[in-house]
Amino acid sequence: MGTKTRTYGITIGRMTAGERNQITDVHGVKVGHQTRMEGKARTGVTVILPHEGNLFKQKLLAASHVINGFGKTTGLIQVDEMGTLETPIALTNTFAVGRVYDALVDYSLERNPEIGRTTGTVNPVVGECNDMHVNDIRNRSVTKEDVLQALQEAESSFDEGSVGAGTGMLCYSMKGGIGSASRKIDLNHGSYTLGVLTLTNFGTLSDLRVDGKAVGRELSQAVQDQEKDRGSVMVICATDLPVSERQLKRILKRAAAGLSRTGSIVGNGSGEVVIGFTTAGTIPHDKPDQPLSLEMLHEEDMDEAFRAIRESCEEAVLESLLHAMPVESSKGGQRPTLNDLLEKTGCSLL
Repeated sequence: MGTKTRTYGITIGRMTAGERNQITDVHGVKVGHQTRMEGKARTGVTVILPHEGNLFKQKLLAASHVINGFGKTTGLIQVDEMGTLETPIALTNTFAVGRVYDALVDYSLERNPEIGRTTGTVNPVVGECNDMHVNDIRNRSVTKEDVLQALQEAESSFDEGSVGAGTGMLCYSMKGGIGSASRKIDLNHGSYTLGVLTLTNFGTLSDLRVDGKAVGRELSQAVQDQEKDRGSVMVICATDLPVSERQLKRILKRAAAGLSRTGSIVGNGSGEVVIGFTTAGTIPHDKPDQPLSLEMLHEEDMDEAFRAIRESCEEAVLESLLHAMPVESSKGGQRPTLNDLLEKTGCSLL
C-alpha cells in the first residue's frame, strides 16, 4: 500500500492525487485479495466491491471498452447493453474465470433469494490475465472460497504488487501485478474523484517509459531474455462523477492513452480490457412507479475526466511495477523487479 512513484520523485501528470492514491479514494469502494503461493501455485484473486449495499438491488451505471480483445471475460455483453453493474468485479488468472464466476453467483444468491425464482438471473463480471509463465496455471489453484474470502476481507486500504490476482503476473519483462492510482476532479458544481486499479501482465522491457523517459532501453541491457508482449492488462475505473453510461464509456476509452504513455503498443496477443462504474447514483432492480432521474455532466466538463483516467492509468501501471516483489516461478527462476533492475544498473527514473 502507498505511492511508490512519489518516493522516486516522480509526479505523473498535473492533477492532484486522492488521499490514498488508490481506486478506493472513491467513497464506498473496497478491494480485497486472496493469494495462493503453496506448491506450484503462484496466483490468486482480487475483487473490487463498488459499494457496501446490495449491488444486485442497487445497481450502478457501468460500461466497458475493449482496446484489444485477446482475453476471456464474463458479463461485459450485458454491462454494455443494459449500462449497469450488479455484482462485484473480480480479477484472476485465465483458467480460474469459471470458478470465480461461480463464486460471484453464490455470493449474489445468498444475498438475494429471489434470483432465478421471482426475478431474473445475475450477471457476474470477471476479468483475467494469463499468469502461466510464473504460475502452474493447469493446476487451477483458485477456489470459490478464495473469492468469498477476498470479498469478506475487502477494505479501503489494500496492498499492491505481487498479491491477489497479480501474484503471477509479468509486466514489461519484469514482475508486475496490482497497481492503483486516483485523481481529484474539481468542477464548478463540485469536487469528484476518479480512481483506477490495474492488473498488469503486458509489455516488453525495452519499450518501458516512466513519465516520458525511455528507461526501458537502459534497463534492457541488464536483461538478456525479455518476454514478448503477449500478456494482458485489466483496467478497472471507479468514479463518483455524475455521468451517463455513454459518457462513462467515453472516459474508459482514454485509458489507452495512459497505457501508451508507459510504452504499450497493444500487442497482438495482449488483451486490454477496461471496465468502469460510477457511484454517483443507483439504479433500483425493482421498477419504481415514477421515471428515474439521473444527473450527467455537460460534455464540456469531460476533458477533466479524460485527463484523470489517463494520469491514473499511467501511474497505476508504474505502481504495479514498483510495488512488485520477487516471485519464484513454478518452473524455477524468477523475473527481476523494477526495483532490482534500478539498483543493478544505477538507472534513474528521473
